[in-house]
Amino acid sequence: MDGHTQRTMPTIALAGGRKQRSLSQCQRPAGWRGRLVLWSMNRRHSRVTDWGLGQVAIRDGDTILDVGCGGGRTVAKLALAAPKGRVHGIDYSPESVAVARRTNRELVEQGLVVIQEASVLDLPFPNDHFDLVTAVETHFWWQDLGAGMKEVFRVLKPGGWLAIVAEFYKGGRHLKYADRLARFTTMAILDVGEHEALFTQAGFGDVRMIEDAARGWLCGVGTKPAGGRTGES
Repeated sequence: MDGHTQRTMPTIALAGGRKQRSLSQCQRPAGWRGRLVLWSMNRRHSRVTDWGLGQVAIRDGDTILDVGCGGGRTVAKLALAAPKGRVHGIDYSPESVAVARRTNRELVEQGLVVIQEASVLDLPFPNDHFDLVTAVETHFWWQDLGAGMKEVFRVLKPGGWLAIVAEFYKGGRHLKYADRLARFTTMAILDVGEHEALFTQAGFGDVRMIEDAARGWLCGVGTKPAGGRTGES
């Protein structure tokens, strides 16, 4: 659920103020309502997360970043897949950071997981640092998709991978909901081709768009080319 602190939800509601407040909590959880949203997301996004992570090879010793880590369930799954590595999670919501740390308390204490508050537009990591970056159900909230993609490209090692996982996209099973969200919220709802262009325009190679049409899931993956070094880490 990463984004930017200056971005706010519009005043137009999808179905009244209650729905609007719910969407705002999805963007940047806060307070007890935010904690409930995070708990729900940890549960509801589990299957699509498993499917999306299955589209990339995760090695035991990988250094991984989960952007918009929310309640921390994806971080836990990544840490299980890379037991000899280290998993970082970032989110611009302080509530999300607190919940994600609690979700991964033992792993944090062991130094295998690090959770911190940060935006995808200004990642607090050196160049060429991560083997894998993941973004599950979050990129559509980024204030500047192109800038976010370039920042992810910067922190990836040459040969490293980015995986973006989403349920809402134009042309998918949930099209009618995606169209409403695109009209009445700040969410960037893209089609498959527009997702692919995000990767290629940021410099990624070997870009693939994988769909599970029956469930309405999309996973975009791409790698930072071997010659794509952006500086010394």
